[in-house]
Amino acid sequence: MAIKKRGKGGQLSLYKRVPARYAAIEPRKFIWLALHTDSLAEATRKEAATWAEMVEAWEAKLAGDTQDAEQRFKAAKELAAVRGFRYRPAAKVAELPMEDLRDRMKAVQKRQDGYDAHDAAAVLGGAQEPPLTVSAALEAFWELAREKTFGKSADQLRRWKNPSIKAVRNFIDVVGDKPISQISADDMLDFRSWWLDRIEAGEVGPGSANKDLIHLGEILKTVNKMKRLNLRLPLGGLSFRETDVSQRPPFSANWIKDKLLAPGALDGLNEDARAILLVMVNTGARPSEIANLAADRIKLESNVPHISIEGEGRQLKSSYAKRVIPLCGVSLEAIPGAS
Repeated sequence: MAIKKRGKGGQLSLYKRVPARYAAIEPRKFIWLALHTDSLAEATRKEAATWAEMVEAWEAKLAGDTQDAEQRFKAAKELAAVRGFRYRPAAKVAELPMEDLRDRMKAVQKRQDGYDAHDAAAVLGGAQEPPLTVSAALEAFWELAREKTFGKSADQLRRWKNPSIKAVRNFIDVVGDKPISQISADDMLDFRSWWLDRIEAGEVGPGSANKDLIHLGEILKTVNKMKRLNLRLPLGGLSFRETDVSQRPPFSANWIKDKLLAPGALDGLNEDARAILLVMVNTGARPSEIANLAADRIKLESNVPHISIEGEGRQLKSSYAKRVIPLCGVSLEAIPGAS
């Protein structure tokens, strides 16, 4: 690497051999990079950053020299950023003020055989964005809906993701991994018919089908809105009627005494699992809430022994889930150190 004067104005440039790694996308053996100064001290200061920017541009071009449309488009966006521009499709570039358009055109490098195709695609919008498939929409959804993950523990995050993964997998099995812009009303009716056949066969209830439709719809609507795709998605009027929605019957006091609290009934559980179940008996707290109790949330020395359910380290199901619950009976006895 060397800093040399180039041209009549005494301006300094960086002169360096092109690394062999970039031979496929850079036909020159040596390159000159203008440092835009005639001060050697200033040129020396700018040397590393100028070369790093050049290498970054080469890496983007190298990544774009592929058959993978998604990777090629991502590389074009990165190269546009290196050149100092936000990537825009060609139609949007054409609408820019003339001065901005000229700046973009000047950024396209000239070669002996014409203009650099990678630069042109990046800064003038020639790169084609790959179609957003249903599976790709799911991956985009995780990022676009990330506010819903704030405060969730790793287990809560897993349980939040699973229904969406299931809904997308079922849809792809029935319809295929289509671009979401090509999802038709017939596709959605085919998916509904698949669920109807399973309901009719007694494999599942209407609630299971509706959950899939809800989760799939949330993914597609979120991606459509947040990516500003302006698609008209055929998602309405697909849910099934749930006429036989029955509530779970409560456990009777006698059943709890004769079954759960019978001598030896819980011997198959380890110590922690047994304690969690017994604390549930008189508190009504969820197993996950009890399992995640920190020591300072268990108040045995209070006038009324109690536990404090808070969202520390995990997300509460609702604002009402934050509560204080008294401990008594078997639930108090199950807490280590209570006896």
